[in-house]
Amino acid sequence: MSDLTSCNSPYIPPRTWTWNKASGGRFATINRPVAGATHDKALPRGRHPLQLYSLATPNGVKVGVMLEELLALGHAGAEYDAWLIRINEGDQFGSGFVAVNPNSKIPALLDCSGETPVRVFESGAILLYLAEKFGAFVPTEPARRAECLSWLFWQMGSAPYLGGGFGHFYAYAPTKIEYAIDRFAMEAKRQMDVLDRRLAESRYIAGDDYTIADMAIWPWYGALAKGLLYDAGEFLQVGEYRHVLRWADEIGARPAVQRGRMVNRVFGPLEEQLHERHDATDFATRTADKLQAPD
Repeated sequence: MSDLTSCNSPYIPPRTWTWNKASGGRFATINRPVAGATHDKALPRGRHPLQLYSLATPNGVKVGVMLEELLALGHAGAEYDAWLIRINEGDQFGSGFVAVNPNSKIPALLDCSGETPVRVFESGAILLYLAEKFGAFVPTEPARRAECLSWLFWQMGSAPYLGGGFGHFYAYAPTKIEYAIDRFAMEAKRQMDVLDRRLAESRYIAGDDYTIADMAIWPWYGALAKGLLYDAGEFLQVGEYRHVLRWADEIGARPAVQRGRMVNRVFGPLEEQLHERHDATDFATRTADKLQAPD
């Protein structure tokens, strides 16, 4: 069979799937169908109550923003060390990281403020844990709390279609598949329309107050609205979502958001990166040793 014939032949799934070849694409080296650690590596610990192990992907940015917002409110107990987890190099499969997050995904948080450390994984769970721990950025009145949590979980359920769906097939897949790109582009635009309609009637996602719902949604959909995600702004015509753009600009102008977005960032302009964060002064004294995390 010629290469051309093979490429044009429809894929017929086997009766039983087996992992016998690389999946291809940007993340092929770290994709596998089993869980657990691949190597022994202890996680570092700093001197602060909270230890964050992360990378400034949209999911990682959520927690950096939350911690910086808590500190801006004066919650000294929210001081933290942020350690870089390079997911393209498989750091998330080290034994220490797997002990904190058995799902081997960033971000992961270890709360060492009590007698026994508490692990928290999944970005939405971390946001809610910190909000409840410090009594901030989540409403207590039942109806407003329900609205906030509904939007928080909306993000958790929707973003996989944007990232693993549209983002993967549009930007990362080794082969461009029209059906897959069309399917997930349609869903990405539908989600943006959901947000745009909501923000036409509300200053923030959950109402009049800035909450963890904004912190969860902004790194994904604010970045998409500003053309910073998958280089897909023109393709998805994001300029038509003017209420999302208004909200994205307002959230992005917050000093704590600007700081949180830098934490564990290793890509983009150098002035927007802080590979590790161990003190508030690190943002002002980002010397070469702080930008280049140790091996």
